[in-house]
Amino acid sequence: MEMNKEVICIVCPRGCHIDVKLVDGKVANISGNVCQRGKTYAEAEVTNPKRVLTTTVSIIDNGNQKRLPVRTKEPIPKNLLMKAMKELKNVTVKPPVKMGDVVYKNIAGSGVDVIASKSWE
Repeated sequence: MEMNKEVICIVCPRGCHIDVKLVDGKVANISGNVCQRGKTYAEAEVTNPKRVLTTTVSIIDNGNQKRLPVRTKEPIPKNLLMKAMKELKNVTVKPPVKMGDVVYKNIAGSGVDVIASKSWE
């Protein structure tokens, strides 16, 4: 089965509109990209899209529950985002936390850790 998908590249500000032709679920042709990075992005976007998950987790500060901003250290497969959010729903950390500290390992079985996006004394 043949299918065409259009991807708007987000690698640089140019925002190329890239056409990806799929035949039996495999990339057969890519056109419209100006650079190799756009071609790589478009292929990944139609075959295995990934995203950096940004959210918050609970942090107990002086007995008060607040929210600590966190993100995945690397992009994770888009189909794991909801599973990852469920895993983080009940995560609570205690200060001190430094920006970049791992607050949760191997989110959703992706092999990617969740790190703090902010330091908290």
